[in-house]
Amino acid sequence: MIEELYQKNLMRLAAAAHGAGTLDDPDAGGTLDNPTCGDRITIQIKMEDGRITELAQENRACLLCQASASLLAENAVGLTLEDVQKIRDYIKELLKNENGEFPEHWEKLEHFEAVRDHKSRHLCVLLPFNALETIMKEK
Repeated sequence: MIEELYQKNLMRLAAAAHGAGTLDDPDAGGTLDNPTCGDRITIQIKMEDGRITELAQENRACLLCQASASLLAENAVGLTLEDVQKIRDYIKELLKNENGEFPEHWEKLEHFEAVRDHKSRHLCVLLPFNALETIMKEK
């Protein structure tokens, strides 16, 4: 199972750690935990006109959550709450079924197809997106 899930592409994405760290004077932020495995992510954002202008993330999490958080941070600038919800819903569907074409700039989501057969790990992939949605709704 570990070899199947922890592929080189996911390891590279996690190691890139896009957005790792904190922001000076963020507009919003919060922490979300995955109670089933202990993953924890903290996200901070700056926004202008309903769009993310900057995102930072810190996590104590498994490789899947780290890779997901890195991908989110890599593509976060310019996203609205609606965009975040659409991508999160796309990932939910990807983890259940084959989706076909990936949204523009989100082609690296294909690396998470290996998680499909491991339902207990779906929340690991979704945690950063759930955290960002919660933060943006509360803003």
